[in-house]
Amino acid sequence: MNSCQTEAAAERGRWAVATLFFANGFLVGSWAPQIPVFLTRLEITEFTLGLLIVGFGVGALIAMPWCGWLIHRLGSRTVLRGFSFVCAFALLGIALVPNVWVAAIMLFLFGGLIGGMDVAMNTNAVAVEKKLRRAIMSSSHGFWSLGGFAGGAAGSLAIQQYGHLVHAILATVVALVLVACAVSFLINEERPVSGSPTKFGFPRSPAIYLTGIVALLSMVPEGAVLDWAAIFIRQEFGSEIAVAGLAYAAFSGAMAVTRFVGDGVRTRFGAVTTLRASALIAAAGMFAAGLAANDWVAIIAFAICGFGTANMVPIAFSAAGNHPADTSGAGLSTVTAMGYSGLLVAPSIIGFAGQNTGFGPVFVTLAMMLVLVALMAGLARAADMPGAQTAA
Repeated sequence: MNSCQTEAAAERGRWAVATLFFANGFLVGSWAPQIPVFLTRLEITEFTLGLLIVGFGVGALIAMPWCGWLIHRLGSRTVLRGFSFVCAFALLGIALVPNVWVAAIMLFLFGGLIGGMDVAMNTNAVAVEKKLRRAIMSSSHGFWSLGGFAGGAAGSLAIQQYGHLVHAILATVVALVLVACAVSFLINEERPVSGSPTKFGFPRSPAIYLTGIVALLSMVPEGAVLDWAAIFIRQEFGSEIAVAGLAYAAFSGAMAVTRFVGDGVRTRFGAVTTLRASALIAAAGMFAAGLAANDWVAIIAFAICGFGTANMVPIAFSAAGNHPADTSGAGLSTVTAMGYSGLLVAPSIIGFAGQNTGFGPVFVTLAMMLVLVALMAGLARAADMPGAQTAA
């Protein structure tokens, strides 16, 4: 295969992995408007829902290293194909659960499938970046957010018009079509992954773990809005499901638009300045949502938070991958794991707190955590090193 053919195949692979990012985000976004119905249908409390979401997070955190081992053995293309097809059916499985015990199992599996597919997607996107010799990670995550926006917005209307089960069936069909169109064009790593070392080390630099805290604090708001924003608006303002579901849709839509221009913004202003400004904007949006006087003010505030949050995680990942104290890639994997633990586990803690205090004070507290990210922005300086623009 000559260089033109190789580049053309890589370009097709770029759009294929972007499609799967969209499909993954679409499934997660479709779950958001299902949550209030799920709560009512199973007649459970916010406390019980929080426990179930813990299971979702545990499933993802267990699946991520296991998926990494599979990628190590088989390559990201093969693993991503398998996870993508199975993951497409996960939302339908949750919509069919008859009781809380089956729901616990299905949410555990849903989290594992989403988490495993996420690892495989990001690994495949790294392979595409190396083929194309340019950054695509930020825009790939933009497609994930765009999928979340589409899933949240369409899901709210579909549930109100046709019910939760028809919505789940339609979402499954859409996800399957996206996956079927994309998997044939995925590329794989240059060298067989099984030829690389089988053991993974831990980074020794404290700065890597501090960067992991930045990633964690940056991902907590995303999980909070996904799992609790619709319930917050519905309980606080008595809004209809179609309106409440727009909270995550607005958040994801703003995040998606911002991520598509994220690499250019970071190149112009630098990683530290971009991260600091982004964190302060996100904090302002989260603070306004917690104190909102009505549902539409809260939805706009969540959109502002999504605008600020958009590029915080890509910058943290880039800083870890380019840190001078880490040459093995262990830094990036450590920061990724710490960040996703915030996205997957923290929402359950937020649910416990929200049941006792209401979600308004919880969102205000999250705003303070985002201010802490702004104060730690200096850790992102490594993202401005040569080659940072192509870091995962």
